Amino acid sequence: MKQPEIDYWITSMLESYDDVSDLNITVGRPLQVEAAGRLVPVSLQAEIKELTPFQTEVFAHNLIGGDKRMLADLVETGSCDLSYSLGKKARFRVNIFSQKGNLSNILRKLETEIPTITSLHLPAAFGKMSHELNGFILVTGSTGSGKSTTLAALLNKINGEKPYHIVTLEDPVEFVHPHIKSTFNQRELGNDFDTFANGLRAALRQAPKVILVGEMRDRETMEIGLTAAETGHLVLSTLHTVDAGQTINRILGMFEQEEQPQVRNRLIDTIKWVVCQRLLPKEGGGRVAAMEIMAMNLRVRELILHGEADNKTFYDVIEDGSTLGMQTFDQHILELYEQGLVSEESARGYCTRRTAIGRGLDQLKAMRGEATTEITGLKMK
Repeated sequence: MKQPEIDYWITSMLESYDDVSDLNITVGRPLQVEAAGRLVPVSLQAEIKELTPFQTEVFAHNLIGGDKRMLADLVETGSCDLSYSLGKKARFRVNIFSQKGNLSNILRKLETEIPTITSLHLPAAFGKMSHELNGFILVTGSTGSGKSTTLAALLNKINGEKPYHIVTLEDPVEFVHPHIKSTFNQRELGNDFDTFANGLRAALRQAPKVILVGEMRDRETMEIGLTAAETGHLVLSTLHTVDAGQTINRILGMFEQEEQPQVRNRLIDTIKWVVCQRLLPKEGGGRVAAMEIMAMNLRVRELILHGEADNKTFYDVIEDGSTLGMQTFDQHILELYEQGLVSEESARGYCTRRTAIGRGLDQLKAMRGEATTEITGLKMK
């Protein structure tokens, strides 16, 4: 199996369905792609019913291309991350990993066109975020929920409005930003720096106004990120958390118990926005993002300092903060349902509080003149 055959496989997989996001090369399975959130098989002219260990290993080594650092990572840690370009057709973020003694390959398709706040239909709060001068803006969610795409749209808006120096630290570089009003230096983990912590430490000496950190993976990176946000930089980054409350707790959990009171004080001075997102199945095919957005205000500061209580939660504060651009997942999901973008089943399945989403759905259905219950025939004697 040679490079042209590898590229033929990749091209065929990309063109097999609409809305392909990931390519999956796993021993014992056919070629598979994830399209609109579903993993489906791909047929080639020479049909492959089950991939062999030899095929997946040759595929992996063609992607690695003899890179000694990647090979060392694969041997020492069991996986490696890299980027791969299919000519000018597409770019991929690749993870190659060992499982049961065999190699598997997952290729995440990267968009070549820079997204915009308008094209992604992001909430109006993102217009405010682009005008922040310093502090932390965190975008959180599960793997594949579109965090990098959202941050790229925010950077694109800054790029079109501000004459800033922007440094990005990524694994790998996903969106290649053109120089518009801002000047971009985009650095890739492994090729341009060895760890996010070291890359971020170096960025402080590179005179940036904005720093994008691909992920706050550990305590050291978070510590330097806080320092950067405190010293006049706007720091954008991601975490794998499901909502704003868990985001704060995850950051605190990176530090020792005796350090947490000081970290709480640092967070209330640095965090500007926390955006959490989930991808929901879209009516008619595809997926649509639902977002929880938290901005800093006095009530959020109090919760960060003293923690949540039964009658004081991040959810309640966000729910009441619409005038500042805040919204809960449930509020946004109800908007998507009202616009006909998601089904009632999806709204209930992806919500945060089932009682809140239930009340909201009943109100919307009542306004439409639809039945809000399946119980009929009740009457007073």
